[in-house]
Amino acid sequence: MSNIIIYGSHYGTTKNYAEELSKRTNIEVISFEKVKEINDYDNIIYLGGLYAGGVLGLSKTMKKLTNISSKNIIIIATVGLADPTDETNKNNIRNNIKSQIPKEVFEKAKIIHLRGGIDYSKLKFAHKTMMKLLYNTVKNLPKEKQTAENIAMIETYNKKVDFIDFSSLDKIINEI
Repeated sequence: MSNIIIYGSHYGTTKNYAEELSKRTNIEVISFEKVKEINDYDNIIYLGGLYAGGVLGLSKTMKKLTNISSKNIIIIATVGLADPTDETNKNNIRNNIKSQIPKEVFEKAKIIHLRGGIDYSKLKFAHKTMMKLLYNTVKNLPKEKQTAENIAMIETYNKKVDFIDFSSLDKIINEI
């Protein structure tokens, strides 16, 4: 069986997870920006950073997938700041994924959530601006309207935080 790990990462957290998964499984790893053909693989593992509600590169990558029924495994692993065990957060992520990819892919995919990190000093100007606007919007929301994602963003705003936990890759390895 042929396998591939594809990742979408702006600042490196997701890339770190993908490369570590590749080391542990001996599966080829490639950025979604460089992948050309994915239909030749039996198993596809996609790791994508969460940005503005979407999974980076997921939609573009899955548009290349034409023979879904022949795939044994499609794993989509998201990497974000918020606690991946929070049910509301997981449901929001799943709904966003559902809107990004074809229904057949969503129904076949196993979705796993990993916790990432952020270093505000490395953000590009557009991302810093977007985060500042979002922060200013959510910091004044009443407590009962705060989501786990909002709380995580407020707590980590303008800081460097790293929640990478390579042991969480075991969930993906067990699926493979």
